[in-house]
Amino acid sequence: MTLTVNLQHTSYDIVIERGVLKQADRYLNLRRRVLIVTDSGVPESYAQTVATLAQQPIIVTIEQGEESKSLASYETLLKTMLDNHFTRKDCVVAVGGGVVGDLAGFAAASYMRGVDFYNIPTTLLSQVDSSIGGKTAINFGGIKNIVGAFYQPKCVLIDPDLLKTLPKRQLANGLAEALKMSLTFDKDLFSLFETDSIEASLDQIILSSLKIKKDVVEKDEKEAGLRRVLNFGHTVGHGIESENARHGLYHGECVALGMIPMCSDEVKVRLIPILNKLSLPTKAEFDPENAYAAMLHDKKAEGNSVSVVTVETIGTFTMKQLDKDELRRCLDALL
Repeated sequence: MTLTVNLQHTSYDIVIERGVLKQADRYLNLRRRVLIVTDSGVPESYAQTVATLAQQPIIVTIEQGEESKSLASYETLLKTMLDNHFTRKDCVVAVGGGVVGDLAGFAAASYMRGVDFYNIPTTLLSQVDSSIGGKTAINFGGIKNIVGAFYQPKCVLIDPDLLKTLPKRQLANGLAEALKMSLTFDKDLFSLFETDSIEASLDQIILSSLKIKKDVVEKDEKEAGLRRVLNFGHTVGHGIESENARHGLYHGECVALGMIPMCSDEVKVRLIPILNKLSLPTKAEFDPENAYAAMLHDKKAEGNSVSVVTVETIGTFTMKQLDKDELRRCLDALL
């Protein structure tokens, strides 16, 4: 199946097909210099498959983990392109999860003011969320995604077969983002989480999530309004994630935690059992002072308050301004 993201200045296809990695050259222009960015946690064969289809492939493998979304890794990619005489006619292909996609996309956005960028996400989290929409970034000063750009890919290939190598915890990490979208936009998808087998429904979860995000991005590409709803759970989640890196919580696990205090009691009663079903956390150990300080650097902060998304009824959302005391209480509730 192919979904098309229709934007004012650029449009691109999302190809969802099992086995599409081996046919990447049908959809991507690889007849040129191709920087293939992957990480040490991704099976080497994935990047090698793309390389065999490219005319002049160069593979850069970064270390797995959020720490690689850094200025140092960004510099490595830019230097690789410069040393190999990349021009504006060449391209970058991300083969990995959200860290790889964000980093490679930002390098593509800024090298020579922009070269073609393709995304082949290999984790569930990146397949349902981060691989589309054009958000690219690196972390800086201990703050997640604080330096970046909106830069849309030319094409995204979603191959659910690549998820077969993922451990269950990584699958749950991605399911948190799909659950986030169901809470704010799709009560039927939320019901699927409640009643159906997740494994049997995985393809439907991916497709439904992509349709939601595609629709939101088309209506609000640069996050001026509606797209902020996709940050549901992220204000508190990013605060915990920034502080909790040393404890090893994944992004989706932090988002799962961040959704809880933003839901009404009526919604929490149905949400908590799903989080348990997916083996996602409902409580965590973290330093509230450090997490709180990170939350105050949120890009949605305005003066003494931060704009957040809340869910009073499943499938709907409300945008609110929470002051610093209210934000702190949201954090404390998760300890």
